[in-house]
Amino acid sequence: MGDRSRLCSVWLGSETGILKGVSVSRKQAFNFCNTSHLSRDQEVRALCWADPAESELLVGSVDGTVKTFSTEKGAFTEARRCGDPADGCFTGLAALGGSALITCGESGTVRVWREDSGEPVTQLDAGKNVCRMRQSPVHRHKVATGGKENGLKIWDLEKPEKPVFTAKNLRDDWLDLRRPHWVRDMAFIPDSDKVVTCTGYHQVHVFDPSSPQRRPVLEVEYSEYPLTTLSLPAAGDTVVVGNTHGQIAMLDLRKGLVRGCLKGLAGGVRWLQCHPSRPVVASCGLDRFLRIHGLEDRKLQHKVYLKSRLNCLLLSSRDLEEGGEGGETQEVKEEVKEEEDEVWDAMEHVEEEEKRPKRKTTQEEPQKKSKKKRKKGQD
Repeated sequence: MGDRSRLCSVWLGSETGILKGVSVSRKQAFNFCNTSHLSRDQEVRALCWADPAESELLVGSVDGTVKTFSTEKGAFTEARRCGDPADGCFTGLAALGGSALITCGESGTVRVWREDSGEPVTQLDAGKNVCRMRQSPVHRHKVATGGKENGLKIWDLEKPEKPVFTAKNLRDDWLDLRRPHWVRDMAFIPDSDKVVTCTGYHQVHVFDPSSPQRRPVLEVEYSEYPLTTLSLPAAGDTVVVGNTHGQIAMLDLRKGLVRGCLKGLAGGVRWLQCHPSRPVVASCGLDRFLRIHGLEDRKLQHKVYLKSRLNCLLLSSRDLEEGGEGGETQEVKEEVKEEEDEVWDAMEHVEEEEKRPKRKTTQEEPQKKSKKKRKKGQD
């Protein structure tokens, strides 16, 4: 198993509770599971790297356990209870260093756990209905939270008494009606204090905690469906967003314009992540496929069918192998054909209905009319 796990450059969490590793260069997928009996309470909801060397993964399950998976050994090495069923599913999981980790549930309880302690060393309440918690990649002790009717908040875990920034709701609309807010995902913009969010009302907002303004400094709308996830490419000034109808778009964070769309998805996008150094983005969701698109040409580069509905993914920082154009295009076409065949095979067979009485042809109709005319003439 260790040989297999070392080949994998993409990791995905499924609804069935299986951790899936994909070798992009070999077009192979592997299942990693520490039990023969799978149940829905082991559904994977969060993934993150446990260390900068990427030798271990942290896997957050629905039942509140966080498992440690060694990519070198290809096996789960540890499991610890880091949540309460009353907290709801994990909406965020992050490593803090020194074997400490940060968890957040739907109830809004953010906790910091140490390896040697069964109780959280820090705990704060981020409000109800939290949809996502994200950690700052630069300041590891800073996290952002947001959810349904629960605006963006930025927290310093070293001073958890109150948030260091609380976003203000949008201004009322032109009818003076309150505009609802629903933060679905967020990210810290590198080399700045800004945070970008996407909402269930198909909006993208940029907040600047360093300015006195607590409302968004930029507001963009994309499509008409709820946005579910976002990620920032290595090249700045853009954000990649996905929605519930399988649409992925690149938006300009300076001008608020759509730069391009990525095609080929057939179901809602649950997670996407841009590679930390290469211009590619990986996405997964309800259609059970892992897809990797190029951000420069917006073409589909890799596509792997993984059998289960997918909740989250995590990219390795090492380069994903880029294939040749000809072979790659042909492979994608073949996979699309296979996918279509599977859809047709899965359809329920409908018996042909009994044949209805044959309708009289149009040629017979004028003859009938002429007979009636002749009969009338005779009368």
